[in-house]
Amino acid sequence: MTARARPEGMSAYIAVTAAYWAFMLSDGALRMLVLLHFHTLGFSPVQLAYLFVLYEIAGMITNLSAGWIAARFGLTATLYAGLGIQVLALLALAQLDPGWAIGVSVAYVMCVQGASGVAKDLAKMSSKSAVKLLAPREGAGLFRWVAVLTGSKNAVKGVGFLLGAALLAGLGFAGAVWVMAAVLTAILLAVALAMPPGLPRGRKGAKFSEVFSDSANVNWLSAARVFLFGARDVWFVVGIPIYFYAVLSDGSEAGNRAAFFLIGSFMAVWIILYGAVQAAAPRVLRAASRDEGALIAVARGWALVLCVVPGGLAVAAWLAPQPAGWLTVVLVAGLLAFGAIFAVNSSLHSYLILAFTRDERVTMDVGFYYMANAGGRLIGTVLSGLTYQAGGLALTLGVAAVMVALSALAAGRLRPVSAG
Repeated sequence: MTARARPEGMSAYIAVTAAYWAFMLSDGALRMLVLLHFHTLGFSPVQLAYLFVLYEIAGMITNLSAGWIAARFGLTATLYAGLGIQVLALLALAQLDPGWAIGVSVAYVMCVQGASGVAKDLAKMSSKSAVKLLAPREGAGLFRWVAVLTGSKNAVKGVGFLLGAALLAGLGFAGAVWVMAAVLTAILLAVALAMPPGLPRGRKGAKFSEVFSDSANVNWLSAARVFLFGARDVWFVVGIPIYFYAVLSDGSEAGNRAAFFLIGSFMAVWIILYGAVQAAAPRVLRAASRDEGALIAVARGWALVLCVVPGGLAVAAWLAPQPAGWLTVVLVAGLLAFGAIFAVNSSLHSYLILAFTRDERVTMDVGFYYMANAGGRLIGTVLSGLTYQAGGLALTLGVAAVMVALSALAAGRLRPVSAG
């Protein structure tokens, strides 16, 4: 893209960020709504995990094709499509009938979650790709802009967890979903009206085969991303929320409401902390004074540091009679530490994928990379229910530690572009 063809950087960045924030607020709220609502209906950990499986599968498929779709039809088209599909998913979820059999309810919610997974990854790929094209080239500008976008959206998603729990307690499941659909529709219309011109409109000659990268760095970074996000979701999706529910609720309606609020608050604080550290990652890593090669070199070390946390928590969970008060305190502190270190790893990955790709391939490589991200989340989601049901919290956290170690091994294969 020439300097003349470059879009209005800051105004376009603000519009893209606002759209992404709106989406992630609804995404966080919807996840907490679904998890807590169906847990109170008696769903097992494995059944709860199944509710999110199609969400992650749809994310993988969407990311594989979204890069090509954006290259073919333009970034704004995929961004608006993501927001629009999320509105339709919320409207569909509002039609859920409590009288349906459990099997029918699971299948229906899985399909709706699948649509939401498509929506999320259309919005994510569009937003992250736009940053590559909009960010200033000098002074670690790319790392700063992607860190702010990624960090702020995770803080917003954390607020969404709290919002989802609060809406469930205050309005009930159907009322909460209707409110979210109405607000997101209004935001979609506002963003469409405010978006400045200049983002790429697509090229007719884009081929689907271009999605697969021949860059070793893109492929190894994608592998590292699979295991990093699998390590998070293996405890985040089912294990920890259900453990906290067992600790906090006495089974009464009032006890359930209090547990919803406290669980939602913890998940919100975790995501907000994660987002804040992500936004600060360029300063933590001293990115302004380091070149790309130096940042590549620290990726493996940060993953190894992260590995220690779930490993230690797994030992604590194995030693404790569950649920135990001291274990809950250790888990809260340990998982907050995990979130901070995980955030540095995640932010560094998000910068590196944009550093490794070229402007003309940005949607393809970013789509492929986030397909790997969704694959890791899928693996983590399935293992979250299976490991918690099979071996409790100790097994869940032990698997998380192994997955972080595998992420570190993959990150160790990255090389500076000039050396490739």
